Amino acid sequence: MHGVPPRSTGLAGADAQDDFLRARRRLAVSRLRRWLRREPGEVDHILPFDEVVSALGRLQERDAGTRVVPLDAVVGTVDRTRGFDRHFRPTTPEVRARWERIATAMRRGEEMPPVDLYKVGEAYFVKDGHHRVSVSRALGFDVIDAHVTEVVTRIGAARDLQIGDLPLKSHERVFFERIPLPADARARVATSDPWALAQLAENVEAWGWRWTQEHERMMDRKELATRWYEEEYVPVVTLLRDAGMLGRGTEADAYLRVGSDRYRLLRTHEWSEDVLARLRAGQG
Repeated sequence: MHGVPPRSTGLAGADAQDDFLRARRRLAVSRLRRWLRREPGEVDHILPFDEVVSALGRLQERDAGTRVVPLDAVVGTVDRTRGFDRHFRPTTPEVRARWERIATAMRRGEEMPPVDLYKVGEAYFVKDGHHRVSVSRALGFDVIDAHVTEVVTRIGAARDLQIGDLPLKSHERVFFERIPLPADARARVATSDPWALAQLAENVEAWGWRWTQEHERMMDRKELATRWYEEEYVPVVTLLRDAGMLGRGTEADAYLRVGSDRYRLLRTHEWSEDVLARLRAGQG
């Protein structure tokens, strides 16, 4: 562990009691600050492992061994949604006795066993060791020794993921299940509004249906996604960029916007410089 713990009086037990009260005061001040700023309370809610993995789509897990983990990346829990917030400040006096015992031991320099964590994307979830994580953060440590199990999911998670993000993450996961784009294409096919992914998926599937009719053969979703990206998306956004029609937002935003205008005004699925010129001129 690294960091600068609070000043010691030489009485580890008394210092541990002060540590707990200090952590509780920090929580109260944080809540008051968020209330004054009218910020949503869920910002500080600890992330529930099962809900996060369900939203992101579990693929597999693997033992990542023992490593040093940054404490500010530990933001969730496997099965203890009460007792600590996402910064592992104690939210109830019920954890005080055990918390102070561990704080006393740490202040005395006693060796602590590694905590057990799950890693999902950039975020870590505590399986065992909630009090050790909480005390370590309260004492000013930056990292903690942990045995890590890495859970691989269909879409990733940043360490700033919040509970309110999970519906959109689930929506994003469904999009990539319907349209399994190659890994190098996923970052490029991104909409400013995640809810627009449903419309984009419908557009891709409609393109695939037209391709199937033209070529008189079926293709699976993986081939559909790859062909759409290489034969439709990349050429179209290149046309839009060259024509100065990307506008604000992402390439995918422009693809959806101009594609919708194209069919609404011109009743065509064709992409060409002439079509773009007519759209830009407002001709139908």
